Amino acid sequence: MTEAVLSAPVVKPAPDRERLAAFGFIAPSMLIIALVFVLPLALLLGVSVLDAKGGINSANYTRLLGTPYYLGVIWNSLRLGLLTTLIAFLVSYPAAFALARARGPLRSTLLATLFLPLAASVIVKAFAWTILLRGDGLINTVLITLGIIEDPIRMIFTQTALITGAVNIFLPFMVLPIYAVVAQLDGRYAEAAATLGASPIVVFFRVILPLTLPGIIAGVALVFSLSVSAYVVPMLLIGEKYPTLATTIAKAYLLAREPGFGAAAGVVLLAIAVIVVALSTLLSREPK
Repeated sequence: MTEAVLSAPVVKPAPDRERLAAFGFIAPSMLIIALVFVLPLALLLGVSVLDAKGGINSANYTRLLGTPYYLGVIWNSLRLGLLTTLIAFLVSYPAAFALARARGPLRSTLLATLFLPLAASVIVKAFAWTILLRGDGLINTVLITLGIIEDPIRMIFTQTALITGAVNIFLPFMVLPIYAVVAQLDGRYAEAAATLGASPIVVFFRVILPLTLPGIIAGVALVFSLSVSAYVVPMLLIGEKYPTLATTIAKAYLLAREPGFGAAAGVVLLAIAVIVVALSTLLSREPK
């Protein structure tokens, strides 16, 4: 009896039943994704093509992409994202190596210094920068007390204040992905290249930089996406002098009561983020 059972062929479930069971497992997730992501995006796209009278046309996109003022707004957003990402990368790359090579209490202290700011909201950090940079703020007070300057320097509501605050706030999102890659970097590759006669510059550009590229791409995608869509940082550190897509969306919804135009600006902002993510995915793909 036992031999008969063991020798009996295993009955596999029908392919249709397997597909039905697999669909049953993923159906709840697909429903949640549809409700949380797809439906809001569909509504955003639908509202963006509605005019004030409820008609469907491309007037909102024509106004946004055909007006020099709003093209300047789009450029302001891109410029904020590009400058913030570039400066954050230049600061984060050596910082990630220093963090990876630190040991003991120093490493714990550096990691805590990096993670603690993430616990505070963006509003709190941006408001802290306004306290530091205003005319009677800490920086001007110290400089005047030391006799370095006689009158307060105008720092708040400038592009320098905006970029400085944005870099400081979004810096951890660049350091962490690079640090995660650098911490796993095998130093024997660099030693082997040096043994074969490569100079330190060649070792960096031909060995270390390519090996850390996945972390760089992830950090660039994160910081650019966050800074290009930032709302609180431009509003508190420079105000109306530097309109961006995010502040334009808020103004269209809250002040001008133009949801269609605000939705069109949101679609353009979303398109920029999608392009950045697609490029980062393409660059991070390993060659076959």
